[in-house]
Amino acid sequence: MPTLRRWSFVLALACISSAVPAQAEQLKVGISGSPPFVIKDGSHFSGISLEIWRRVAEDNNISYKLIQQPTPKAGIEAVDDGSIDVLVGPISITSRRLAIPGIDFTQPYFLSKEGILLPLKTPSIFSRVQVFFGWAVISSVLVLISVLFVVGSLIWMAERQKNSEQFPRDWLPGISSGMWFALVTLTTVGYGDKAPVTRTGRGITGAWMVISLIAVSSLTASLASAFTLFLSGATETAIDSPQQLSNRRVAVVEGTDGMELAENREMRVVPAPNLASAVQLVMSRKADALIFDRHSIRYHLKNNPDLAVRLAPFNVSDETYGFVLKPTSPLRTPMGVSILKLQQSGEAENIANKFLD
Repeated sequence: MPTLRRWSFVLALACISSAVPAQAEQLKVGISGSPPFVIKDGSHFSGISLEIWRRVAEDNNISYKLIQQPTPKAGIEAVDDGSIDVLVGPISITSRRLAIPGIDFTQPYFLSKEGILLPLKTPSIFSRVQVFFGWAVISSVLVLISVLFVVGSLIWMAERQKNSEQFPRDWLPGISSGMWFALVTLTTVGYGDKAPVTRTGRGITGAWMVISLIAVSSLTASLASAFTLFLSGATETAIDSPQQLSNRRVAVVEGTDGMELAENREMRVVPAPNLASAVQLVMSRKADALIFDRHSIRYHLKNNPDLAVRLAPFNVSDETYGFVLKPTSPLRTPMGVSILKLQQSGEAENIANKFLD
């Protein structure tokens, strides 16, 4: 009987202990990224990623300790080999990262864009004048001269017999006179010093008057573009689209998805250990541009307003940020639910605006 009572007591304790949730072990949470997502002040961390993680941890009664990681790539590798349980930060969800068997992502908690930082270049006299020697202007001038030569030759051949006083029979002075007449007609100056008298000459002149309207429009557009560049101090080689970054020297922060993006688009990667160093590469002309999270660039420029750089008005790609964990982690679904709750309630947006405004 005593043995039966003893086993009954043990069984009762087991039932009671199973009914009460066991205190979860303290998670090892890696953290990596740049402001405004990860802001370090001494030993204290804050930022968009940290605030959202803390709300998720509170919602799931998660006990954790933060372990700083040198780069997002190093943090992902630490999750893969089990050194940490979760990686928190602006970690882009990319196809290459999703293909790693040992890691997975939570629901995205932030939608961002990959921006471009460009140097501010003080225009010199040479850089201003060289726009007039661009192919657009030169090609327009060459086409114009060729057309004037053709029209001038036709006028000369039509007029040289009956109007040799204005269009000499000798080919060089005759064609020169014909080109002068074609130019005067093109610009609608109308000096009146030369005029065709034959029907053929007048027919050619009439056709040229109509055609010259198109020629003037094309030439005016090219010259207007050149004068705009001249007055603004810009150059024709300025980067004004993502396609122009191909084969350019592009600064990227080591361990970020910017390296993958630059390699996929055939850019010449110039690595830097952090955002501040990458910005210096652009300012010192060791890199033609910088690829990084647009919000992080804006935050950096806000805190360093005197930097001779500018944020390009275009983006390279859209990015979604999520937390990294093991595919077998029991926290994957609960964390995803908590993130969705924060988004649906508008709390995630409020957290982001607090740091971005």
